[in-house]
Amino acid sequence: MTTADWGDIYKELGAKPVINATGSVTMLGGSTPIPEVREAMAQADGAYIPLMELQEAAGNAIARMVNVPAAYITSGAGSALMLATAAAMAGDDDDHIQQLPNTTGMKNEVLIQTRQRYWYDRCLELAGAKLVMFGSEERTTPEDLENAIGPNTAAVHYYAVEQEYDPNALSLEDTIAIAHAHDVLVTVDAAGQIYPLENFGKYIRMGADFQCIAAKYMGSPQSTGLALGSEDMIRKIGLQAFASYEGRRVRGVGRPQKVDRQEMIGAVAAVRHWMTMNHEDRLADSERRSRAILGAVVGIPGLRAELIDNVIGHQPYGLKLWVDPTVAGFDIYDLRDRLKDGDPPVWTRVRDEDDFIAIHMFGLNPGEETTVGERIAALFK
Repeated sequence: MTTADWGDIYKELGAKPVINATGSVTMLGGSTPIPEVREAMAQADGAYIPLMELQEAAGNAIARMVNVPAAYITSGAGSALMLATAAAMAGDDDDHIQQLPNTTGMKNEVLIQTRQRYWYDRCLELAGAKLVMFGSEERTTPEDLENAIGPNTAAVHYYAVEQEYDPNALSLEDTIAIAHAHDVLVTVDAAGQIYPLENFGKYIRMGADFQCIAAKYMGSPQSTGLALGSEDMIRKIGLQAFASYEGRRVRGVGRPQKVDRQEMIGAVAAVRHWMTMNHEDRLADSERRSRAILGAVVGIPGLRAELIDNVIGHQPYGLKLWVDPTVAGFDIYDLRDRLKDGDPPVWTRVRDEDDFIAIHMFGLNPGEETTVGERIAALFK
C-alpha cells in the first residue's frame, strides 16, 4: 500500500476501504480532488458570498475557458440533466416552476432514441417529464424523429459517447436540425466527453441547447457537475436551482441538489487545470501504469489480457481481462468476486453486455497498480 495509514479514517468507523480498479464510479466515491482544487476550496472557506452571485461569476468563468455561451455549476451531471429538463418544460414562468413535478398545462415529453436508452435517462424524469422513445432497436431514421415530435414535445435528448460511435443511431447534427426546425430544444448527455479538449463543449458549439459534464472526471469533487448551453437555457436552469429557491424565494424542484461555495470554486479550479495541463504527460502516465498491470499478468494460462488504447473521454488506457474457465477452473465473475473478497478488496466489474473485466487507472492511487497486478496473478497460481 502507499502509506501505513491507508484507509484508517474509514476503518475507525467500522467501514472497509477498497482499492478502486473500476474507474470513476459514483458508488466508490467518484473522484479524488486534485491539489489545485483542494487549495482553491480551502481559500473559499475564508469568506461567505451570495450564491446566486457566485453561480453567475463561476459560470461565466467556465464558459470563457471552454468557449461556450454560458455555464452553470450543478450537483453532478445527473442534477444538470434534471434541471435542464425542468427548464425545458417550465421555462422562466415562475408559476410553472413552482408547479413541477406536476406538468399540467406544459409540454412534458422528452424524446429519446430507442437505441440510446441508458441507465441515467432516469434523471430526465425526476422533474415530471415523460420519456417517449422513437426509432427501433436496430436503427433510427430522420423520419422517426419527424414523426415523434408532437404538441407535447419539450425536448429531444441525445446520449453522446464519442469513443463508441453508433452508425445506426440518428446523428446529433440531424437531431439538432430536425428539432430546431420544430422549435424543440436539444439536450445532450456528454458527461465524460472532456478529451480531446475540442470535445469539451463541442455539442453546444454544434448547436445543441444544453449539455452536461461530470466535473469529477477533472479532479473536482464528485458532487459537482457542469451545465453548458445557450445563455437562455442556462438562465432558465438557474431559475430551477437551489440558489434561486432561496435567493428569489421561488420553489423550484432543484432545491435538494445543493452545491456549496467551496465546491463551486473547486469546479472552476478543476476546469482551469484541465484546460491548461499537459495531457501528453497524463496519458503517458496512464499508459505506463496500465502496462505495469499487463506485465504482471501476461502469459498466465487461462487468462488473456489486452491493453485498452482509447484516449478519448475521461478514462484513457486500462486493460481488458478474459478468463478461460476450462483452464483456470473459474470464470470471469469468480475472478471479480475473489478480488473483491481479498484483503484489501480490489473492486472491478463486468458490465452486463461484456464478457471481460475492464480495469482503469482513474481510481488507483500511485503504486496500487502493482498491488492489482500481483493480486490477479496470485489468483491463478
